[in-house]
Amino acid sequence: MIKKNLAIMLSVFVFVLPFCLPVNVTAQSNAAAEKARTQVQTLSSNRDKKVEVKLRDKTTYKGYITAIEPDSFTLADANNSNPQKFSYAEVEDVKKVGGGLSTKSWLIIGGVAAGTITTWLIVKPAFCDGGAQTRGIC
Repeated sequence: MIKKNLAIMLSVFVFVLPFCLPVNVTAQSNAAAEKARTQVQTLSSNRDKKVEVKLRDKTTYKGYITAIEPDSFTLADANNSNPQKFSYAEVEDVKKVGGGLSTKSWLIIGGVAAGTITTWLIVKPAFCDGGAQTRGIC
């Protein structure tokens, strides 16, 4: 009889306790909003760069940041130039669109690769003396 009452009391305690404790949702949302604010301020320094805004409801918007306020920012849509205002609290992520390597970077990487291959094909036979040496790169 005592075990049954103790089991019931313990079950009630386990199920009721989470509802009695306060939830710290505001601390997490403040940190996320502060992160979004920092990202927007960083990306807004160059206003002609296109950005992508991902909201907490998983919708994405692309455009240009036109105005920054203490609790929100305005994004001008790239297609129809309708400005939309977003609160930092509803934003999950803000990033620059087209963050890949530029053509100039690919040309530099290609030049380095071509130089490495040319060096290996020309310099190695000159130093190795037709395979007579067995040390180093030979």
